[in-house]
Amino acid sequence: MKVAILDDYFDTLRTLPCFAKLSGHDVTIYNDHLQETDALAERLKDVEALVLIRERTQIRAPLLEKLPKLKLISQRSVYPHIDIDACTRLGIIVSSNMHADTPSYAAAELTWGLVLAAMRQIPQQMAALQAGTWQIGVGHTLRDKTLGIYGYGRLGSVVAGYGRAFGMSVLVWAREPNLAQARADGYQIAGSREELFAESDVLSLHLRLVDATRGIVTRDDLARMKPRALLVNTSRAGLIENGALVDALRAGRPGMAAVDVFDTEPLRDPDDPLLTLPNVVATPHIGYVTRDEYELQFSDIFDQIVAYAAGEPSNVVNPAALSRLRKA
Repeated sequence: MKVAILDDYFDTLRTLPCFAKLSGHDVTIYNDHLQETDALAERLKDVEALVLIRERTQIRAPLLEKLPKLKLISQRSVYPHIDIDACTRLGIIVSSNMHADTPSYAAAELTWGLVLAAMRQIPQQMAALQAGTWQIGVGHTLRDKTLGIYGYGRLGSVVAGYGRAFGMSVLVWAREPNLAQARADGYQIAGSREELFAESDVLSLHLRLVDATRGIVTRDDLARMKPRALLVNTSRAGLIENGALVDALRAGRPGMAAVDVFDTEPLRDPDDPLLTLPNVVATPHIGYVTRDEYELQFSDIFDQIVAYAAGEPSNVVNPAALSRLRKA
């Protein structure tokens, strides 16, 4: 099959052991980011299988309708960037392993790295030191503080364990049965969402972005947070009401934020408030960007291509497309 891989910024995938799974296929890897429909259509006009790296490229109907040979989109995790209805109508299978049984330790580790960086002002102190200034402020310790975990799934449970290891009191709010699991793991359950926001010294979001969770963190929620509290978001920017985080940080509740996700990605505007506010630590959606995590994820993604080529599509998220498969 003719396979295209988009947005492999650092040409990493061909260096992974799992890349050998695509042996025998005609693979083209693109290291740049391209979103304009006509240019993408020209690039992908002969492609039969398309590999996506998370949500870096939007795959919508106007593009799909210009790709007559495309039969398979293979990726991992959620797919808000793909027009599933259009894929089904056009007979294009979308395969996506949702990895429900495999936490992203890379994302959890970055979450904790951001917590430490924000609470101890590590980026700001380093920038000041490089500019010739010795110490610019006083940070905060984590021990005996309250870590709030909003969403106790694959990631939230791991981050909660890191908090426990650092001597923090862990407070959880989630949906059942995740709350039951948190209780079984020995964590305290918040009496309400309001209590979670009001009592947390560090509050980390670990929810999937779906219709029901879009904007679930409101301005009122943020206003309940302590003036010295830290909000951490390594999940999705859309979980927070549009514009609410910047306004809340300017108002002083919470006092700090650490984010790995943005409303617009890739974010290339150096004047974006989340990049200019002094009480924000930000990274460019690198939670999953490690060689170890890539090997885990793309092993699954390439397996899906191999399965399709063998006539046995796997992890199909739009099974109605199976009755409309495109011919060779």
